[in-house]
Amino acid sequence: MEDLSSAGKRVHKIMLTNRRTCTINGVSDVLSFDVHEILLETDQGMLMIKGDELHVNRLTLDKGEVDIDGRVDSLTYSENAGYGSKSESLLSKLFK
Repeated sequence: MEDLSSAGKRVHKIMLTNRRTCTINGVSDVLSFDVHEILLETDQGMLMIKGDELHVNRLTLDKGEVDIDGRVDSLTYSENAGYGSKSESLLSKLFK
């Protein structure tokens, strides 16, 4: 059963174990990823994960779940406001 908040959105939850494995719920989209950075759109805003040897092991967007392995150095949020337009570039979304 899918967890829903009072506003009808999924519950956003991050579980990080020993800075090596991470499970994230409430993910709407994966915008980009490589071994040093993963950029996710979540119900609570944009989430940038930085680290080393990062890998997306499991991605289930219909449930809003992502599993990540690698060394996590930082988790950084930015606001979702203004990100609805698909014509905007990724950099313009990050620096609003």
